[in-house]
Amino acid sequence: MFDKVLIANRGEIALRVIRACKELGIRTLAVYSEADIDSLHVQLADEAICIGPASSASSYLKIDRIISAAEIGDVDAIHPGYGFLAENAHFAEVCASCNIKFIGPSPAAIRAMGDKNTARETARKAGVPITPGSDGIVETEDQAVKIAKKIGYPVMIKAVAGGGGKGMRPAHNDVSLVQGFHGARMEAEKAFGNSGVYIEKLIENPHHIEFQVMADRKGDVVHIGERDCSMQRRNQKIIEECPSPLMTDDLRAKMGKASVKLAESVDYEGAGTMEYLVDDHGNFYFMEMNTRIQVEHTITEEAYGIDLVKEQIKIAAGEPLSHFVRNPTLRYHAIQCRVNAEDPFNNFQPSPGKIDLYYAPGGRGIRIDSHAYAGYTVPSHYDSMIAKVIGMGTTRANAIARMDRALSEYLVTGIKTTIPFQHAIMRNPDFLRGKYNTGFVEKMIASRSAEFRR
Repeated sequence: MFDKVLIANRGEIALRVIRACKELGIRTLAVYSEADIDSLHVQLADEAICIGPASSASSYLKIDRIISAAEIGDVDAIHPGYGFLAENAHFAEVCASCNIKFIGPSPAAIRAMGDKNTARETARKAGVPITPGSDGIVETEDQAVKIAKKIGYPVMIKAVAGGGGKGMRPAHNDVSLVQGFHGARMEAEKAFGNSGVYIEKLIENPHHIEFQVMADRKGDVVHIGERDCSMQRRNQKIIEECPSPLMTDDLRAKMGKASVKLAESVDYEGAGTMEYLVDDHGNFYFMEMNTRIQVEHTITEEAYGIDLVKEQIKIAAGEPLSHFVRNPTLRYHAIQCRVNAEDPFNNFQPSPGKIDLYYAPGGRGIRIDSHAYAGYTVPSHYDSMIAKVIGMGTTRANAIARMDRALSEYLVTGIKTTIPFQHAIMRNPDFLRGKYNTGFVEKMIASRSAEFRR
């Protein structure tokens, strides 16, 4: 097992990794930007090193500064969390060249699957259905228009790197395509240091289903069920649940088999997620693979009783898959709400600033992953998520009831949050019946437009 691990990330995922390391008896080194000097991951790690100013391009995306911190701290391994450099093959290569274990897949697997355009081709060769799209990175707006007309509108412009809804733009005509092409490239460059984009056919209002896979260094690969991530706004997930109310045993078996086959085709190692679009008839299309831990890994952990982050670390250290991972058993239903520092009554505008009061809910069946606290200043430089609320129960109705209760208890003042909006969803009749797709949130906002423009 490793002696010391550097966490190349911030916020709640950095805390999540620190806690997993502590339970495994591993010392931790946090890195932080000047804007994060008061962040909890800095306080709870065994050591911490500042790696630059607030801008992520000058700190969390700076490979040389992170490697320098790793060498100064004499670490064995680096955990990248999610976002930033988590799916950067060059970063994984640099780690290897410095004799530091990258807790994640090999650079080759990241290139094959972390780059979304390459992943589509890999999936096609493996016999996994994909949506029609460009054959490679789209370099110019003229090329983009030509491809879109060949595929047929509407289309989606997508960044080849990263995730979290960044670098994605829908287009329904030539004008919106050109605007979206340049907008997606600029956003992707800023967020991931990679401006590459591709184009695929936009399947409107599908279900967004993802499968969790785990693979050890001996070549054993399993899937640990699915998560429903259809509850989205502007392509960013806001609520997820496990298992999906859409799923049947037959569909789960087909999608799970495809996910394992795809991971095996690239000799995958560690935690990864296969993401699909599913229509109302049970047809599924591979979108992309996230070659890292997901924000929503928590609901798989609670539904199956598995610690995915500790499993990541143990796999990286050379251990085989644990018994409970090899033989996963669905035990509970789990739902996660991403609490963002945004104002749902003002078009979800970001709401950075100082938190005056902070009271997190608790009680049976509730888990909170958060780096927020009273007196903490939410910086404006990064993603607006400040917490994740996970509710679990023996049934879906029980999990929803617990989430409803938890959101009613959650108290955050000084900034605006998405809690009231998510609380309303927990009481929506269609959501309660499990009848929703990726268009649900926008329709809900439109139908309650007066309330959400308060």
